[in-house]
Amino acid sequence: MPIVTDAAFILPDDFAGAALMGRIWRPDLAGPSVAAIRQDGVFDITEDFPTASQLAAVADPARALRAARGERIGTLQDLLNNTPPDTRDPTRPWLLAPIDLQVIKAAGVTFAISMLERVIEERARGNPDSAEAIRAEVTRIVGTDLSQLKPGSAEAQHIKDVLVSQNAWSQYLEVGIGPDAEVFTKAPVLSAVGTCVDAGLHPKSTWNNPEPEVVLIVTGDGRIVGATLGNDVNLRDFEGRSALLLSKAKDNNASCAIGPFVRFFDAGFTLDDVRRMEISLEVKGPEGFVLHGASSLTQISRDPADIVGQTINENHQYPDGFVLFLGTMFAPIQDRAAKGQGFTHVEGDLVTVATPKLGRLTNRMRHSGDCEPWRFGLADLFAALMRRKGVGRSSN
Repeated sequence: MPIVTDAAFILPDDFAGAALMGRIWRPDLAGPSVAAIRQDGVFDITEDFPTASQLAAVADPARALRAARGERIGTLQDLLNNTPPDTRDPTRPWLLAPIDLQVIKAAGVTFAISMLERVIEERARGNPDSAEAIRAEVTRIVGTDLSQLKPGSAEAQHIKDVLVSQNAWSQYLEVGIGPDAEVFTKAPVLSAVGTCVDAGLHPKSTWNNPEPEVVLIVTGDGRIVGATLGNDVNLRDFEGRSALLLSKAKDNNASCAIGPFVRFFDAGFTLDDVRRMEISLEVKGPEGFVLHGASSLTQISRDPADIVGQTINENHQYPDGFVLFLGTMFAPIQDRAAKGQGFTHVEGDLVTVATPKLGRLTNRMRHSGDCEPWRFGLADLFAALMRRKGVGRSSN
């Protein structure tokens, strides 16, 4: 099944007014470039901003992005057409994930619905056959509407006491309604994949799902300066067997998809827009299966600014900034292969995460070992930037 590469499909609905930063691979320079995505083309602005993290760190990234000059590389459509790995011309540029030196962090269990699904995973010990019965039991004890419950509040403590008394307490409920958010490192720096490429699933996983999320862009001094979309691919069976398998459930080759572009905050796009976002998900399977889902940031249990504050503070510093997956309320339970088995990916699934102001992130699912291997690390980035030193602007 081919990956959708249409620029009109990928871009935000209000693209004309959006300050969009991307990254591209330039074969002629054997390295990545920071790019401004504009109506008249894609411009390499690496001479002004060698890394995406440096652009994000300036006082007003949207204004700096708009003011930056640079070499016009071509149209966005041309780059998108050349991005899927199986049809790529390696002599021409293509799109990358729109971040580089930022640490890739993720918040878990930030929505009541996903919190209940995590409890089910834990109690099912990663076995989807048990999930349906456990879901009914947990819902009977906890209820289904925890959207108004403030984590760390007296009401949350009361629910915790009730659950403890019934031997139903869980580590996931602790971070879902307790005072401390779950924040973990999703993937190594530079390992994320962008839009229109393959995303990875561990071949031993038999119960897994996409996680459609908003990803905040945060500077080294804690300012939230923009946002993009992400798919925090999750292995429910691995994590359900043991929370100590979280890193194996989350960090595999190509299992962190971010994009299509970073949109910086300005007068027309703010953190309040993020707080109101409705994130949609579509999965199209090679056998004709279709799944639709949604996640509303209005239902998040912790405010995005609070999660950022729990990530960067006097105890945790990130000099090059970080990006933060905000979590999802979407946990697919729709049966796919058999009744009571719920949802799991098959190879070839096309996954699209979308919202009007950030555009669409689309990926095809493959086993991690069959995706493009991650070979370009920090030493390679430093070497590429050094090679570019002294290269002047040109125009076309």
